[in-house]
Amino acid sequence: MSSRHHIDDFMRGRIIGKTEEGRKITDVAREFDITHSVVSRLWKSFKTTGMCSRRHGGGRVRSTTPAEDRYIVLSAKRNRRTTAQQVANQFLAASGKQISRKTVARRLRGGGLYAHRPVECVPLTRQHRTARFQWCREHHNWTEQDWACELFSDESMFSLSSDGRRQLIWRESSTAYHPENIQEKDRYLTCSIMVGSGIMINGRTRLHMVANGTITGQRYIDEVLLPYVRLFCGAVGDKFVFMDDNATCHRTLAVQDCLDSEGIQRLVWPARFPDLNPFENVWDALGRQVSCRNYFPTNKNTLIRALTEEWDKLLQQLLDNVVQSMVRRGECCITLHGGHILY
Repeated sequence: MSSRHHIDDFMRGRIIGKTEEGRKITDVAREFDITHSVVSRLWKSFKTTGMCSRRHGGGRVRSTTPAEDRYIVLSAKRNRRTTAQQVANQFLAASGKQISRKTVARRLRGGGLYAHRPVECVPLTRQHRTARFQWCREHHNWTEQDWACELFSDESMFSLSSDGRRQLIWRESSTAYHPENIQEKDRYLTCSIMVGSGIMINGRTRLHMVANGTITGQRYIDEVLLPYVRLFCGAVGDKFVFMDDNATCHRTLAVQDCLDSEGIQRLVWPARFPDLNPFENVWDALGRQVSCRNYFPTNKNTLIRALTEEWDKLLQQLLDNVVQSMVRRGECCITLHGGHILY
């Protein structure tokens, strides 16, 4: 107990009682493990006021009334992107009373509003929303056993510029610019590599590194469909379903002919549907694993090695969970009536 406000009224009464018995202030302070000055102030206050309880002051008068507090909160809710200073200016114009930006921030926190970055989502047209809603309705009755027969495939780009949003640091106050707390990042991508893979319940493909050049339909057939998808189709059987997004190289006639000739059923996937794709969560987990390595990759070869090692370390339970979440994602889309689903 090193400060005065940590002592309750019962403890104050005990301290005053010991002092009234004629004991020295030093001995009382040592017995209750508090400083000499605290006991001395309590004793002086008791002799002056005759009370051992702490008298609470009235404090500074609030600059706004409860009705004005509600107006401030309502102003922020009407326009979520309004800054605290803009709310203060609106309040001044409406009431003629000037308040500070910090006062507005305190009133908003009191009303349950806190400053956060808005969650991002892809822009959707009416056609996009309709297609999403219809797709979710068609697959609403799919169970986890149905999704277990599906192989999800996707590609993603990783670069040597670490994504600062994937990793947090522990630091002391006012040390943001200390060398150990600074993370270097190029404004533009330096060295990057595209990787692709496939996941399903109780299985995954190895991480495929896409060599230099663009991915064409023929490369997609030679490097993804025939080496990986065909093998999984043969292992699962007639219930096997293959999912890939609507990238141009995925929707060529040559790719569709290859799938038909191999007897691979493809899942129809609406445009602008990244939030329902479970692979987005897997790529995010892989990026976090790479960012948290003790030594971040410094060239293309070390980046490839880091991605391969961290891909192999990803728990299969994580992959199973994101695939099984397809049931909940579809239900969420139906609940929102085909609206924006966040990712």
